[in-house]
Amino acid sequence: MSTLEKSLNIIELLAVKPGGLSVSAIAGKVNQPASGVHRTLNELIRLGYVRQVQDQGDYALTMKLAALGVGFLGRTGVGDVAQPILDRLAQASGELIRLSVIDGDDLIWVAVAQGATGGLRYDPGQEQGVVVHLASSAGGQAWLSAMSDEEALERVSRQGLVDSSKPTGPGAPKTIAELLTVLAETRKRGYAVSIDSYIVGMAAMAVPVFGNDRVISCLSIAGPAVRMTPERMKELAPHLEQAAREIGMSATGSRYFPGLHKRA
Repeated sequence: MSTLEKSLNIIELLAVKPGGLSVSAIAGKVNQPASGVHRTLNELIRLGYVRQVQDQGDYALTMKLAALGVGFLGRTGVGDVAQPILDRLAQASGELIRLSVIDGDDLIWVAVAQGATGGLRYDPGQEQGVVVHLASSAGGQAWLSAMSDEEALERVSRQGLVDSSKPTGPGAPKTIAELLTVLAETRKRGYAVSIDSYIVGMAAMAVPVFGNDRVISCLSIAGPAVRMTPERMKELAPHLEQAAREIGMSATGSRYFPGLHKRA
């Protein structure tokens, strides 16, 4: 493993542990010697990406990496193109709207709009920049449904049928056969449905967004399962599909819809 890969493994770990971790905890989770982890952390401190939490002796990321990410995303124009559309859909649905973009083999949440103004609502608040788990999420299933079964299974096999980073709900597909059934139903219905799957108590629906006849992103509506019933999803489907068409038509205004442009 290269020095760069070791450093990135530590950064990716600390990105999901904002409170920080000790050297020994980091070493155990990234399977690196504690002495080497300590040297890497000191170098990351020197470069401004890591700080030491003095009262605990733990190490945590600074805001430098987050600031770079936010600045990069802002300069791509994704928010300029999509945010007004997301806001309108949030207002029409009264639920959480999320946009994910395709980046290589990954689907990544990049923009959000909250339509619920009070009471029971789903509002994770920390999912922008998170790689979407394909098999258990509505957005992931929407993307997979736009592929052949063979390609979908290849992508799922790379990522894992089960999300190892967190527990999934009882509605998540547990076998390849269940996943293929979900994808077939999604294609027939026209939108993906995920209930008690990605998170217990949450329901979501999603569609792929097309640009130049290619899937460039996925758009979803999510909320508490008691409110986001199959009947409610059927009512929201035309609004979701219209918003996806608008984003697809507007996507040429952004430099960062990777699926929009063919590789040279």
